[in-house]
Amino acid sequence: MADTYDVIVLGAGPGGYVAAIRAAQLGLKVACIEADKLGGVCNNVGCIPTKAMLESAHYAKKIGSIADFGVKASGVELDLGTAGKRAKKVAEQGSKGVGFLFKKNKVELISGWGRLAGNGKVEVESKDGKKTLSAKHIIIATGSRPRSLPILKIDGDRVWSSDQAVFPSEAPASLGIIGAGAIGMEFADVYNAFGTKVTIIEALEQILPLEDKDSAAVVEKSYRKRGIDMLVGARLEKADVRKDGVSLTVKTKDGSAKTIEVERVLLAVGRAPIIEDIGLEKAGVKTDRGAIVVDDLCRTNVEGVYAIGDCGRAPLLAHKASHEGIAVVEFIAGVGHGGVDYNNIPNVTYCHPEVASVGLTEAKAREQGLDIEVGTFPFSANGRARTAGDTEGFVKIIRDRKYSELLGAHIVGPHASELIAECVIGRHLETTVEEMERAMHPHPTLSEAVAEAALAALGRALHF
Repeated sequence: MADTYDVIVLGAGPGGYVAAIRAAQLGLKVACIEADKLGGVCNNVGCIPTKAMLESAHYAKKIGSIADFGVKASGVELDLGTAGKRAKKVAEQGSKGVGFLFKKNKVELISGWGRLAGNGKVEVESKDGKKTLSAKHIIIATGSRPRSLPILKIDGDRVWSSDQAVFPSEAPASLGIIGAGAIGMEFADVYNAFGTKVTIIEALEQILPLEDKDSAAVVEKSYRKRGIDMLVGARLEKADVRKDGVSLTVKTKDGSAKTIEVERVLLAVGRAPIIEDIGLEKAGVKTDRGAIVVDDLCRTNVEGVYAIGDCGRAPLLAHKASHEGIAVVEFIAGVGHGGVDYNNIPNVTYCHPEVASVGLTEAKAREQGLDIEVGTFPFSANGRARTAGDTEGFVKIIRDRKYSELLGAHIVGPHASELIAECVIGRHLETTVEEMERAMHPHPTLSEAVAEAALAALGRALHF
């Protein structure tokens, strides 16, 4: 007789564990199946430890200018291995926290590898053998893994994925990074701060390809100033992996060939959904281009089977996965959740300077033929940024002229990851740019730059 539940969740990452907890809060009997550590990639080798490493990088870089603040330091040593140990400890705390929340909310954790068996059943394989569970509703939240390239495979030694880069024992002398998206740019920041010679290779025409070009330009200028080499519009043509290093042959933007010798390579060319060996074929669940096909409520083509997070629709972001998990279980419980607003998902890259955005870029807004006005306010004109000695970047607001709708917001600079939330809420509540400016912002704060950018979009900035 199969163990029966209201909801079975495959995977305990930021999508799966949040879905399981919310389902339990709604009075449903829930089982969550996980083959590895609680918290998934994000908590254990992704978002959380990476941000811990970036925090270490922030302090490492600050040492160079700390005397300006009246603090004289001598004999300072940088130790990337110690930073990695701290990051690992932070990740372990998060994983234990998920376990505590499962117990608190009476979510049954089942360790093992789960596979759909069809007709509402899930087979779990563990070291203790196999058992079958059943539920009216099954949520697939199996996450993703780093991608390799046909000409360069991740080996965990000379060729790293983010999994290896996040817990280094020491800083390599040189590091080649393939891909200038969020992962590549964040690790470039970390390793550069600890003394590694970093070279970034990006095939597209700008770093941070998903971001507004003005934001990308600020980061590129900052990185080049710090001695990071960047080859933009360049393609990796050949890679020779040896015991003592890697030779990368690159076709540059002007068509010439360039060979780069590095000690290690980090592949940061995206992630692939984990959908193999989870019983999709047996259950009849459709896939397309390596991902599970879902509708706006994360329903697959099979009744009672859902897919959330990285294994389903893009973008592959932890906060998107969590919101999908909540939306699905509230839909299952009949509490009337309206789903996820996929047009209002914030993006953040936690490098220094930080980059955050929501909504349309200026280029996309113009491509769509929208009648817009753009306002920009630099952090160099913000009092709080000047007191912190952190004035790189700006806030950029894009508004629709007719209704003054906030079409897009782009922030590059100090604490951009926190400041973007005001714009996300503003868009969610259909706030006008006038209302954003009229809401009183405390002084002196970084948030004043958001209000000033709103004023600039209205053609009447006060402090710039």
